[in-house]
Amino acid sequence: MLLSILATTAPAQPNAFLQLLPMVAIFAIFYFLIIRPQSKRAKEHRAMVNALAVDNEVVFAGGLVGRVKKVDGDYAVIALNNNTDVKIQRASVISVLPKGTIENI
Repeated sequence: MLLSILATTAPAQPNAFLQLLPMVAIFAIFYFLIIRPQSKRAKEHRAMVNALAVDNEVVFAGGLVGRVKKVDGDYAVIALNNNTDVKIQRASVISVLPKGTIENI
């Protein structure tokens, strides 16, 4: 008799929301730890590149340090020293240094 009662009762189905909860939690973790900080850094970099002006001292992707001599669209001319100018993409600028940094290096 006990066996027949167990065989006729259907097993309880877990709630659909509880099944999706771990996936939502994983997405939230990825969003707050990876996606959001990366988009914030990208936004700050875009703002820095757009604010690039003549006489700014910059470091660009190759590790070279120079002073911006001319800004032309997506490119900038960087003076590495008195005799050497290099044309680079503005997006390759990593950071803008405070004035006078090149003389102190």
